[in-house]
Amino acid sequence: MIPVQCGRGGWVISISKIAKVVAVVSLGAMLAMGCSSKKTTGVNDGTGAGGIGTDNIGGTNDKAFPGGTLGGNDKSPLSDIHFAYNEYTIEAQDGSVLRSNATWLQTNAQSRVQVEGHCDERGSEEYNIALGAKRAQAAKDYLVTLGIPGSRISTISYGKELPACQDHDESCWAQNRRDHFAVSR
Repeated sequence: MIPVQCGRGGWVISISKIAKVVAVVSLGAMLAMGCSSKKTTGVNDGTGAGGIGTDNIGGTNDKAFPGGTLGGNDKSPLSDIHFAYNEYTIEAQDGSVLRSNATWLQTNAQSRVQVEGHCDERGSEEYNIALGAKRAQAAKDYLVTLGIPGSRISTISYGKELPACQDHDESCWAQNRRDHFAVSR
């Protein structure tokens, strides 16, 4: 630890404290850049609540979620939901999918689910990780409003790293803008 002093009788701060402050400010700037210029709320049909943040951003969360998938490569009994470009709003048609998923989770009370947020290939890696996190959190919040305990739901963002479709057109991008629900028992 190297102390830094500014001016006569000024303050003294260690390099490690400066590094921590820079890290916190950088993280805040990255999250702020991850938001689209369009204001979104998370839920559009009035039956759930949206939000931001995740339990795990990027990578796998296998320790917290044993049996987690690598971006939806499993045969989940739950259905995916999809999003509009640069959005994390849950639309009415996806509300019915989430209600069906919640019914399955209520029937299978021993199961846990990991909500995996995905994006299309457009935008920076940082932007898409943040957007995927918002998408996953919006679905988690919605499931919680439907009576599924939050302790049974974890979230992760894969951003654009694990596309469902490899083509470079709107039809393919629409398939990649999704939340996938990976089930573990």
